[in-house]
Amino acid sequence: MKLDKQIVSLSGVNFFYYASSAILMPYLPLYLQTKGYTAAEIGLLMMIGPFVSIFAQPFWGYVSDRFNSVKNIVFMLWVLSLLGSFGLFLTSGFTLTLGFILLLYFFLLPSIPLIDNLVVKSTASRGLSYGSVRVWGSIGFSGVALISGLLLDELGGVSRIPYFYWVLWIFPFVLLAFIKDEHSSGQQRITLNAIGIIFRSKSFLWFMLMVLIISIPHRMNDALLGLYLNKLGATDAMVSWAWAIAACSEIPVFALINRYIHRYHELTVLGIVAVIYTIRWILYAVITDPWVLIGLQVTQMLTFAVLWIVAVQYVVRLLPEQFGSTGQSILAMVFMGLAGIIGGSVGGWLSEQWGGASMYVFATVMSAIAAVMFLGTQAVMRGKV
Repeated sequence: MKLDKQIVSLSGVNFFYYASSAILMPYLPLYLQTKGYTAAEIGLLMMIGPFVSIFAQPFWGYVSDRFNSVKNIVFMLWVLSLLGSFGLFLTSGFTLTLGFILLLYFFLLPSIPLIDNLVVKSTASRGLSYGSVRVWGSIGFSGVALISGLLLDELGGVSRIPYFYWVLWIFPFVLLAFIKDEHSSGQQRITLNAIGIIFRSKSFLWFMLMVLIISIPHRMNDALLGLYLNKLGATDAMVSWAWAIAACSEIPVFALINRYIHRYHELTVLGIVAVIYTIRWILYAVITDPWVLIGLQVTQMLTFAVLWIVAVQYVVRLLPEQFGSTGQSILAMVFMGLAGIIGGSVGGWLSEQWGGASMYVFATVMSAIAAVMFLGTQAVMRGKV
């Protein structure tokens, strides 16, 4: 079978993009600690990413749709984000670090939904599934999460992560050169006035609210699981295993889900996902053995992996095609931005006030509410047919 250059290149971009994330997400807080910042300062610095994405993702999504180009916008965003990373890693002082992290995330995070939108278009036109390309992101993340600890030990510790990070970024830039924009026949450039269509869509806005409710506990766990495990006696290596297990578990779901998912309505699937999330968070709240909690990270395959694929595809169905990048950017803004800020803030406060288990009690309640909303909405929609 002849290899499709577009699909191979997009798969490679996903692989190396998420591989680089496996350096930033687990190790950036530790790197900042070596620079002498306090826990409170590190917490503030790590909150910048979700905060700026609230504004950055819909803005760059609109720019991409306005100029009907993903490739050129992504190239520019990656160049600017790398410049931000140079400033972050090569300068010192809290004010400069804060400014460069803001620049890094303002340009880096918006490229995720833009690439997702291009993957959706490219796979659809070839009769393939979005998950068959996105799976390579999970493979890249889990692979680097597994080997990065060993490599960093050999290279000299956490202080060496800038070089590891920059080397990984060589490959996405090379692969981007082989990617082409996917243009639909007759597709017109959109205007700011036309964007109003999205915000007048009650079904889209309601869906974003439901995504926010189910995402807050997930993003809270992303931000605070490491600290929770450490308090239960887990080592840094065990925390790395927790990240790796979660990423590995996503791989078969991203690869195979499209064979079965079309049999059910998206809201029904997401309602079931919310029920599984509810059970997952109950277990996290009552279990205190860190190894068992690390093992439970495998439930990521039935929660986040399904949630993300179904949400991406449902947004495609809800909005006109010319709003593809904008719609995906708003989805990413809700999941990474709003949910990240709310989840991190509320979870941190609950953990300080009543202990780490309390944040998972909160997560259980939120997921149960989301389950009622998804399944209730689907029941109402079915009743109107």
